[in-house]
Amino acid sequence: MTYPNVLVFVDFPTDDVNAARAFYAEVFNWEVEDRITDTFARIVPGQHFLNEDGSPSEIGNLHMGISNAANLRPHKDPNPTEPTHLNPGGRALRAWILVSEDDSFERILEAAVRLGATELWREHYWTEFGGCNASFVDPWGNQIMLWQHLPDAETDDETHQVVGEFNLPEGWTVE
Repeated sequence: MTYPNVLVFVDFPTDDVNAARAFYAEVFNWEVEDRITDTFARIVPGQHFLNEDGSPSEIGNLHMGISNAANLRPHKDPNPTEPTHLNPGGRALRAWILVSEDDSFERILEAAVRLGATELWREHYWTEFGGCNASFVDPWGNQIMLWQHLPDAETDDETHQVVGEFNLPEGWTVE
């Protein structure tokens, strides 16, 4: 068997790269580098994924991009290619963000909504993969899924289903 292909990058499409840079920098405390003015910025989440003992692993966080939908680069044609608009009202990019233990769904959702996002839900637990989740749509139509594991929830390595008991705050929904 050959080595599988590896994810390199994900772009968040927008019609305002500078506004998206400011949005993601504030909402997630990410470093966002201006690479091609008004066309492309690189999101650098920073740090490395953590080992179970809390120490940094050898796996660095993936970088992401913010790209101007009117002129997505790179491509062979020096002029913009179609489509040059955002997806109007339908499904778009959906990115899953693991919320660090020193941050919270509440802070992120408050900042996102204050900066023009639409909250979709909060306080939900998905037994598939055993994670708390919340979601919002950014001002450009991209859906952001916030994810956090419960410290007392254990999942089966083969089925990824929760095994045993776990504690949720009152009022949370479970799926």
